[in-house]
Amino acid sequence: MKHIFPIVALFLLSQFALSQVVVINEIDCDTPGTDTGEFIELKSQTPNFALDGYVLVLFNGSTSGNDSSYFALDLDGQVTDVNGLLLIGSSTVSPVPQLLIGSNVIQNGADAVAIYQANSFDFLQGTQATTTNLIDAIVYDTGESDDVGLLGLLGLTTQISEGGNNNTNSIQRSETDGSYYTATPTPRQLNDGSGVALNGISINVAQDQYGEGEMFTIEFTTEFPVSSNLDLTISLDNGTFDATDFTGNTMVTIPSGQTSITTSITLVDDTDDEGDEELIINIEDNLAIEYIFLNNNILIRAVDNDFTVAPFGTPLNPTFGTVASTAPNGYYDSMDGLADAALQNAMQAIIADVNTVRAQTYADVYDMLREADQNPANSNQVWLVYTEQGRAKLDQQSGSNSTGAWNREHTFPRSLAGYGSIEADDIADGRDVFWITRPDSLRHGNSDGHALRASDGPENSSRGNQHYGQYTGPTGTAGSFRGDVARSVLFLAVRYNGLSIENGFPAVEGQLGDLATLLDWHRNDPPDDFEMNRNNIIYTWQFNRNPFIDHPELVEHIWGNQTGVAWAQPLSNEEFTAETIKIYPNPAKKHITIFGIKEEATLEIYAIDGRKLLTSQFSGMATIPLDLTNGIYLSRIISQGKTITKKIVIH
Repeated sequence: MKHIFPIVALFLLSQFALSQVVVINEIDCDTPGTDTGEFIELKSQTPNFALDGYVLVLFNGSTSGNDSSYFALDLDGQVTDVNGLLLIGSSTVSPVPQLLIGSNVIQNGADAVAIYQANSFDFLQGTQATTTNLIDAIVYDTGESDDVGLLGLLGLTTQISEGGNNNTNSIQRSETDGSYYTATPTPRQLNDGSGVALNGISINVAQDQYGEGEMFTIEFTTEFPVSSNLDLTISLDNGTFDATDFTGNTMVTIPSGQTSITTSITLVDDTDDEGDEELIINIEDNLAIEYIFLNNNILIRAVDNDFTVAPFGTPLNPTFGTVASTAPNGYYDSMDGLADAALQNAMQAIIADVNTVRAQTYADVYDMLREADQNPANSNQVWLVYTEQGRAKLDQQSGSNSTGAWNREHTFPRSLAGYGSIEADDIADGRDVFWITRPDSLRHGNSDGHALRASDGPENSSRGNQHYGQYTGPTGTAGSFRGDVARSVLFLAVRYNGLSIENGFPAVEGQLGDLATLLDWHRNDPPDDFEMNRNNIIYTWQFNRNPFIDHPELVEHIWGNQTGVAWAQPLSNEEFTAETIKIYPNPAKKHITIFGIKEEATLEIYAIDGRKLLTSQFSGMATIPLDLTNGIYLSRIISQGKTITKKIVIH
């Protein structure tokens, strides 16, 4: 709502504004969609004016914001253009702002923008608005009520509305009387259309991704014909992408009287497995004053065709027995012969050993996942846990928009577990910088690699904090993640005091359900090579392992059908007996896991009528895929001249 105030006051305010050296000329605080087109435009009384000694301050008018600063930006070194304008915004704004800030920094309102003769350290976050050293200010909104307090603190009487949420307006200052009105945004232009007309240059590329060996065309276009030859020099370098990765001309000229020129770039098809890279098309900023960039720093992905394929399958096409556990000899010895609580306590003593186990930061988790969740079919991708697909490692989510990106999924949701980010969690400091951690260090569950997976951003949001059983994955997926997430959260329940897995869908902090569902998922989706490889990699970061991947039968001893039965590690052929060799699950569906023997062995499956249906060679713990109809079968395990026979049920 706008206030109406006396003509005398309006005149005095206008005269004051017109006498100012720098004013807020235009603000767009809300743009449709993802809110990335917001900007602030300043105007100096004279063109090419140095803004040294000035600071731009944004104030939060919400109840929690307390009419205090949330962003301050020193303007030292900035100079207004030939029309006296300085545009401030993100790289998504067009024309490209002279001064870049992050996207979606400017709040919708009711809030304020102010210019002071001061420094940013005078307005640390939480500093209340003031008129001291104030040059110009505006209090604005997108349909919110007037913030009388903020108006008073800045010596103003009028709050300006840009319109409702997702509006297409900006608030603009009149060139004649200094009042504000709303209209179609005019960044880098005087609001009344006067001044020097600037010729905008744009970069155009047909796609945002090309493979090695491909050629693509870059077109440079001006809004109207150039008055003389316009020489453009471009750079493509970015990170590891450099001149060795492409061929083509990086110096072009738009001829006088013309509006465009093109150049062709070919990505070098080498034999190096260097991963996908991103090049940035950047026009060097050495142009005459009549030119502005409508866009610049265009990101193009160069897809490496030299990716590697692992010797094991994805969770959708699992393999078993190719990847061996890297658990040291004797790692589980202290659990031998124990059952129930004693077994669980001995397990926790191993996986939460204060003298061995390390906790990493939440930022480190991204580096862990790039290794541990690498797509076996393409080393340049991560494998997404619920959507069962690969995604480029470069598509890691970095802003608020998660569409098409991957991020970190907590299998035991943070809001249910009661852990969150802690000090220094946003610093990726690598394997060798770590925290000491204990069974009671629940806060470290936030960044435990055994309990985090690479996930599609929107699907991560869809799962939210649902219990498993409430959440079963996206419609149409195969459920290849189910055993993985079951073993992940069961690990957490042993690793950290204060967490447990319960039947049903509990509403108590620290509890996750549904236990019956998770046991079923564990039994019917046994650990495959992908999961074992993942266990091995997390071990190099945290110095602990998920025992339920190395020994899936342990789940039964703690929660399932072997409670009360002492657990024993796999034995050599010297103790090759029907009691030590176990087949799991039984009843089974599409596979069985055999454990209890370390030596080379043969499995034979027979129908009740004596027909041999399957022969499979294995060694150590092994998961054998089955394609059998429902019924009762006999399994025969043979090793070094010894044989045992067990009944299995397929349902």
